Amino acid sequence: MPSIATSANSPRRVLAASLVGTTIEFFDFYIYATAAVLVFPKLFFPEASPNAALLQSLATFAVAFIARPVGSALFGHYGDRIGRKATLVAALLTMGLSTVAIGLLPTYAGIGLLAPALLALCRFGQGLGLGGEWGGAVLLATENAPPGKRAWYGMFPQLGAPLGFLMSAGIFLLLGRLMDDAAFLAWGWRVPFLASALLVIVGLWVRLNIHETPDFRRAVAHGQRVRLPMREVIAGHGFALVAGTLAAFATFVLFYLMTVFTLGYGTSVLGYSREQFLLLQMVGILFFAAGIPLAALHGDRHGTIRTMLWATLAIFVFGLLFKPLFQAAHPWQVLGFLSLGLFLMGLTYGPCGTMLASLYPVQVRYTGASLSFNLAGILGAAPAPYAATWLAGRFGVGAVGGYLCATALATALALWAIQRRAAARP
Repeated sequence: MPSIATSANSPRRVLAASLVGTTIEFFDFYIYATAAVLVFPKLFFPEASPNAALLQSLATFAVAFIARPVGSALFGHYGDRIGRKATLVAALLTMGLSTVAIGLLPTYAGIGLLAPALLALCRFGQGLGLGGEWGGAVLLATENAPPGKRAWYGMFPQLGAPLGFLMSAGIFLLLGRLMDDAAFLAWGWRVPFLASALLVIVGLWVRLNIHETPDFRRAVAHGQRVRLPMREVIAGHGFALVAGTLAAFATFVLFYLMTVFTLGYGTSVLGYSREQFLLLQMVGILFFAAGIPLAALHGDRHGTIRTMLWATLAIFVFGLLFKPLFQAAHPWQVLGFLSLGLFLMGLTYGPCGTMLASLYPVQVRYTGASLSFNLAGILGAAPAPYAATWLAGRFGVGAVGGYLCATALATALALWAIQRRAAARP
């Protein structure tokens, strides 16, 4: 086996590999989220009423969050057994192939009920790939980080989320400007899914030119690998699994409320055009991106748990502002609403990966961190757009803010418990 000294990764290569991969993965993930609101209800669920079709489409969106813990278990097993590098390559291929397949699917008009079934299957493949990608990218960064900079290195894969969203929203916005609705629904919506193949090729090239992380090589050298990492996580790290999942809960709920729910509600109920609202969201995502490095810097100085705790308390307050700020015919107010919410998202998301990785020892870190993160996806993100759409229709948009407040409270309690447990260690 190559020595750690002779096969060290350069910081630039590590950060590029962690950032490029997650950017591609989140781009693939978000183009589905956008299409689930704008395209799939019309092409894959046309026989339902508009609101029912949207809810059915959002149900397929949620399928990926069910698949993500499966991806955590599958790719986490091999990531903790054979290494981070090879597993990350496999995860990227899984996500990429699933995304391209969506771009090639016939619609309901062509094959009937088989179309939404195949759509859900491809969405499952997307979730499987992202479930294995995120944890490996975070470990690639943090396990190569110098002392005192783990949060800073760990925020680079997190930047893939806003960059992927900007690319996703940007390409849909561009298509909306270049073609009319008929052409967009006929074939234009397929372009982002097919174009992801080019991005995957770039990501694979970057990933294949890195070395294994020093932490994993040490674990191998010292015989620390376990036979079944998933069993070890469940049997020996139950507190980390449950508390870590709840600690990322509000992060997921906030993001998918500010992206998927607001896009659907803003265009279908408040009367904003698709292009106008996507542009507002793109500006808000810049604030999301800005919050990530700020939180990472604070996390390295004061601790990632404390940083996330303060951000979560701010999210609770933000939940109270849903009703007064998210209104029709006030685009500048809505822009402020989106920018504030997504900035808070950046503050909690930036240190999240580093915090979750710190909860587990190296021999089960890939599996444990991935599982906590993706179980939080099931608990938080999977039901969020659907539940928020139902709450807004039944009780008004203020109820959506109350939903966010409740999740923020649960996350704050989990972070407090993690902090107390860490302080009690000898």
